[in-house]
Amino acid sequence: MTYPSLYRKRLIPQECVLLKDDEILRFDDEVILTKWNALKPRKDLHHGYSCYFRKEGYKVSKFYTADNTLLYWYCDIVDFDDSEEGKLIVTDLLADVIIYPDGFVKVVDIDEMVTCLNEKLISLEQLKSSLTQLDRLLKIIYADKFDTLTIHIEDAERC
Repeated sequence: MTYPSLYRKRLIPQECVLLKDDEILRFDDEVILTKWNALKPRKDLHHGYSCYFRKEGYKVSKFYTADNTLLYWYCDIVDFDDSEEGKLIVTDLLADVIIYPDGFVKVVDIDEMVTCLNEKLISLEQLKSSLTQLDRLLKIIYADKFDTLTIHIEDAERC
């Protein structure tokens, strides 16, 4: 089966990168599931999985160290653009949620949303959408239902 090429678009710093080495495990209208190695390997982050929730507007990733220890779960608020044939561009809308193995939840990069709005890198509608998606994601996490978002990755790891 042929899938569109996946791109990760960031607003800060401005870049659009082809995720050429990501292995697509599932691709449909609901979910895109990938397995990957870090684009820019770091001392801590080595590899992981990502599950893109196309209708909800977020991506849930499981980050591992080189020795396969869970580093943390990382959730991006995203937007999808498939208007160009053969491409799916996933734009990071800045707000992120990190969930550590001990259950601690941290929301980051909210300040970047204001910076991007001021620099006209993001529209007011995108900003509103991002905050709404962040609110929905946090409600799932705080209701102790995060496992409903991690199940695809957990299933893939069992295979």
